[in-house]
Amino acid sequence: MLRLVLFCLTALLVWAPSMLLAGDWKVGMARVDITPTKKIWLGGYASRKKPAEGTTHPLWAKALVFEDKQGSRAAIVTTDLIGLTREISDAVGKRVAQKTGITREQILLNCSHTHSSPVVLGCASLAYDLSPVHQKEIEDYAKQLQDNLVKVIVEASQSLSDASLSYGEERATFAINRRGRINPDGPVDHTVPVLRVNDPTGKMRAVLFGYACHNTTIALFKYCGDYAGFAQVALEKKYPGTMALFMIGCGGDANPDPRGTLALAEQHGNSLAEAVIRAVDQPLEPIHGPLTVKMKRTDLPFVAPPTKAELLKQQGKGDVYSQRLTKYLLNQLDEQGAIATSYPFSVQVIQFGDDLTLIGLGGETVIDYSIRLHEEFSDRRIWVAGYCNEVFAYVPSERVLKEGGYEGGGAMKYFGFHGPFKPGVEDRVIQLVHSLVTP
Repeated sequence: MLRLVLFCLTALLVWAPSMLLAGDWKVGMARVDITPTKKIWLGGYASRKKPAEGTTHPLWAKALVFEDKQGSRAAIVTTDLIGLTREISDAVGKRVAQKTGITREQILLNCSHTHSSPVVLGCASLAYDLSPVHQKEIEDYAKQLQDNLVKVIVEASQSLSDASLSYGEERATFAINRRGRINPDGPVDHTVPVLRVNDPTGKMRAVLFGYACHNTTIALFKYCGDYAGFAQVALEKKYPGTMALFMIGCGGDANPDPRGTLALAEQHGNSLAEAVIRAVDQPLEPIHGPLTVKMKRTDLPFVAPPTKAELLKQQGKGDVYSQRLTKYLLNQLDEQGAIATSYPFSVQVIQFGDDLTLIGLGGETVIDYSIRLHEEFSDRRIWVAGYCNEVFAYVPSERVLKEGGYEGGGAMKYFGFHGPFKPGVEDRVIQLVHSLVTP
């Protein structure tokens, strides 16, 4: 009997530390290479007139699936892509739900918005002058992309194991407000949010990090994750066996500075990686459950659309992109009988108990949204991400809308909208966020 007692005590001492470190979570992770097998057209810069010519480093889709003690789950998927459409994200969500039971509302898909990734079908489609051959290649890639996104979420959901989560923040200073090309006095957020995933022994399995800045350091003709890709490469080299995932913030009006060369993209990536390293090498705040996930849409109205007579008068006028928009809107009138008067904007909120609230905003949101949400939720720890689930247009704040310019409405023509949005767009977004955040 004494030997049995001693054996049990010894076993308890051996296992107790691991049990304590296991925390409140099970986390699964997976990755899949989404680099096109063909050299297809690159997205992001309308001025490009030829497809990709090579690869600097692979483009990835990476997934984390979280499960709390009650069995509630959420998936966060990061991608080295220019953007996704609502149609693609919803199709992926439907297929994942059938395979795993994880619903569409429980899946957050974020795009790094690298301008050195392939055109994604339906994302800013009026920006590109594509031949039928190039269009077919993009359609084929979209099918492969959906398959890969489903695959990475399913694989992550099948690899759940005990884990603990912790959170911290650091800073990187290469982002600059780009309103008027370079605006050093404009608002910008240099915060680097970091979520660390540890296994029961305390070893880091994954690190999710963010930054609010366009991935536009380079405009080359090779597939590349830009600074965000280089940051992930650097972190995975620093911590072998750890998966690094980048989630872009509200960087609609921020650019890397300086920019223009591959060396600068790597420099900014290393700078961001160093910020993450500083964060994970210091004590972080534990993140507990339970997990709550909500997703909802609200209509953001556009100004009154042009009439058919007005569009007919505009034919052949303006730059090539304005002419494409006129033709597109006339086709929309003929086929659907009306021009869209609003867009169903999405907000997704993932709450990790009272310890962390992740707010995912659709579209290319400007930094004012993150600044305001941090002010209005100053009593809680929040992480605001843009470019979530779909990149359908820029989403200006009220200030940017009044100022106009590219982010204020000038870029709408690339996305197929007459625009701009009506005043009140910012309040509609903020009110929806408040309705989804559990007190």
